[in-house]
Amino acid sequence: MKVLMFGWEFPPHIAGGLGTACYGMTKGLAANGVEVLFVMPSASGDEDQSAVKIINASDVPVDTVSTSVDEFLGKVKFIHIGSNMVPYVDPQDFTKMVEEERKRQIKSFRVQYGQKYKFSGKYGENLMEEVARYAMVGATIALQHADEFDVIHAHDWLTYLAGIAAKQLTGKPLVVHVHATSFDRSSDDKIDTRVYDLERKGMEAADKVIAVSELTRNIVINKYGISPDKVVAVHNAVDFSGRENMVVERGVKDKVVTFLGRVTFQKGPEYFIEAAAKVLKRCSHVRFVMAGSGDMLNRCIRHVARLGISDRFHFTGFLRGADVQKMFALSDVYVMPSVSEPFGISPLEAMQTNVPSIISKQSGVAEVLKYAIKVDFWDIDAMADAMYGLLNYPAMADMAARCGRDEVDALKWTNAAYKIKKVYESVINK
Repeated sequence: MKVLMFGWEFPPHIAGGLGTACYGMTKGLAANGVEVLFVMPSASGDEDQSAVKIINASDVPVDTVSTSVDEFLGKVKFIHIGSNMVPYVDPQDFTKMVEEERKRQIKSFRVQYGQKYKFSGKYGENLMEEVARYAMVGATIALQHADEFDVIHAHDWLTYLAGIAAKQLTGKPLVVHVHATSFDRSSDDKIDTRVYDLERKGMEAADKVIAVSELTRNIVINKYGISPDKVVAVHNAVDFSGRENMVVERGVKDKVVTFLGRVTFQKGPEYFIEAAAKVLKRCSHVRFVMAGSGDMLNRCIRHVARLGISDRFHFTGFLRGADVQKMFALSDVYVMPSVSEPFGISPLEAMQTNVPSIISKQSGVAEVLKYAIKVDFWDIDAMADAMYGLLNYPAMADMAARCGRDEVDALKWTNAAYKIKKVYESVINK
């Protein structure tokens, strides 16, 4: 079986868990006899291709999509509108503006037709433009390799348009993978409607939708109106191959409690800070680390300063690769206080390194872990109590570390990939 897979990132250059999940998944699929052509916007050339063949979209000229760009846009039935809300414009003027924008985009696309488009592969200001162009290049790649795959697999909203275009131009079945939704990234009343629309279009066009947890599956069904028969939950795993338990020398005698992830609303960093302040009122032999970057970083730094705990708090910035493993090796407790977490791979990485972990009940990974302490993200008293217990009661910490390690070692990508392969077979046979 062969798969054309659309992703946005792949190790070693990643911004979060999506690239890590894709890496483990492709290795697991290879172990299950599935060949993967993995398309990404901007490959660096140093990606591990032992289990996957990577196609760099930045190297592919858009020259085989169709006889004209107009025809292509008609086939894939989408057009990117720069802004979906224009205040103080009556319906007639708005219709005129949309039509002018459509013509402008067709002209813009025609300039690029037959040429290569250099993607940043980042999450910058022109992300929507890159998503649209990635769909064009993805369609080209799908036609060029039409005889080399049986099914299309698109990861998250960034690649759904590419998946839709590939399906409509080749007739191959489409599976979309939901790693997070708009409702995980923000509250219900503040979601980006453009992203929501792309997510919904991808799910509706797909033959099957894979969600990373039952939590996410329920969101897909209830918030996007997708039939329950079409949505299947497959939990993530962790790839531990090539890892060794790292031994590091500490510069302090204090215990270390770590938050590692994007410093955004979704990850609940301020609840971690509030709980840390409560722990420090009860014991002083502890330091807290916030490892990561994000739009709430400066706010969190100010929050720590206001609480008067700056001397016990450390901000490392974004960590990757060996630095992540070093951080876990330095930690005595790991905390993931996410407000909404579709899955959450970092607790698995921590527990595999013998670090006892505290996770929010509002996370998908809570569905598969028994030996992580689970608290509501908003319950900072319970979170602080859990930290205090693991720091001050060695027997409790030892049991959590030992049993947690055994539990996580059983969560292998080969098993998750086997379930994904079954999803592929269901849409191909259909």
